[in-house]
Amino acid sequence: MTESNEPWRQWTPPNPNAPHLQPPAPPAPPAARRGRWTLGRRIAAVGAAALVAVGSGAAGAAVALSATGDGTVYSSPTAVSGASTTGGSTAQVAAAVSPSVVSVATQSGSGSGVIIRSDGVIMTNAHVVAGASAVTVKFSNGKTARATVVGSDASNDIAVLKAAGVSGLKPVTFGNSDGLAVGDAVLAIGSPLGLDGSVTSGIVSALGREIKESDEQDQQLPSFLRGQTPQEQTVIRNAIQTDAAINPGNSGGALVNAAGQLVGINTAIATSGGSSSGNIGVGFAIPSNTARSAAAEIIAAGSV
Repeated sequence: MTESNEPWRQWTPPNPNAPHLQPPAPPAPPAARRGRWTLGRRIAAVGAAALVAVGSGAAGAAVALSATGDGTVYSSPTAVSGASTTGGSTAQVAAAVSPSVVSVATQSGSGSGVIIRSDGVIMTNAHVVAGASAVTVKFSNGKTARATVVGSDASNDIAVLKAAGVSGLKPVTFGNSDGLAVGDAVLAIGSPLGLDGSVTSGIVSALGREIKESDEQDQQLPSFLRGQTPQEQTVIRNAIQTDAAINPGNSGGALVNAAGQLVGINTAIATSGGSSSGNIGVGFAIPSNTARSAAAEIIAAGSV
């Protein structure tokens, strides 16, 4: 349905003699801020009638990566003992990966992040820490640390943080997102709605999606003003679609395969466009190969 560029224009029934046709209800006022987490942005999914909201609060130039000796795991070994890329129980995977996933809090909201180096280098979504003056990360053991933003790649919705005063952390094991197939089992791990360490399961529903992110507040404006707010839209190409439940606060968290290997960074959810912004079974993640390349460039530029 084409959206009117003049939302204030009075609605007129196509047939005034049809008494059963009633004017539509007036639009609901903008929703109040939903707690500490960042509801984030909404996205128009190509070819879909749904809205898509960033799950917190969304392919960089290829970079040759190798083991650096700094604790970053750039290879793709099995992260779960005794499992393969198609095996391993949900409990095994959750236990293996959860120590590598953190909660990320800023003055304006919260999201999730993934530890990529044992000395506290963390990857998250750029929109989770956009404009942040202070960042705090919370680890799976309940401890917290202050963190600084090393840098962000807004075009790919990837940012890198450095937590202060920590060591011996468990970095996530990267998998090869190019090896994913529709139907593969995946887990989403993060902090939806501020609920730390939440785990949801599902499958890869589709691959190669292109989604366009925009801020939720932008979507509450009349259509002719959308896209003119300070937040620029981000186009995520080659996104992974999953039915694993992703909700506000999951952004920046891990999407892992059955071996506990990182295959995506959760970034967005589809919504029906109504008052609810919760999961409806359509979520999106940035492929791990894309996220890893973007993070490597940020780390190199930031000299951390």
